[in-house]
Amino acid sequence: MILECGCPAQFPAWDKEDVDLGGYCIHRLPVPMLVHMPLAFEVYVQRQQRMIDGLGLRERWPGLVLTRTGMLRGSITRLLEDAQSLSRHVGTLPGPYHVRAVLHHGNVSTIRPALRELQMSLLDSGRMPKELYLCHLTCPRCSARRGGNQILLLRHWQPSAKLQKRRGA
Repeated sequence: MILECGCPAQFPAWDKEDVDLGGYCIHRLPVPMLVHMPLAFEVYVQRQQRMIDGLGLRERWPGLVLTRTGMLRGSITRLLEDAQSLSRHVGTLPGPYHVRAVLHHGNVSTIRPALRELQMSLLDSGRMPKELYLCHLTCPRCSARRGGNQILLLRHWQPSAKLQKRRGA
């Protein structure tokens, strides 16, 4: 269920956990960015929702949007229930696809310490950080009644023999 404002009513309880998303069916839509800031973000989120509804697909956590930014191009991804579709936007995450999740209570301007801590915990455990996904769980309209601003940080990682070796030395 998606709230009236577009925020997810439910989200996975993955705070401070390593999760393997390998094999999850996804819907990924490219989004234009300007210096890591999405352009017309809400328009693309609504477009993606219409595409998912039009294809008759169901989301695992409706409204949970994984945002990956880039200098000029990024993407928004939604996790789907197992489905098959001929759409070029529907695919499957490769296995294994490990992510570490951290629930940040605050907005984007206060996210830097949480990101640094996430990064260091991965490096200290011998894992190489890869892509970062932000999942905004509350918007300014619903944050007051849902416990404040919340962002779920998902950092994709891969095991690293070099980091493991350094860690053991």
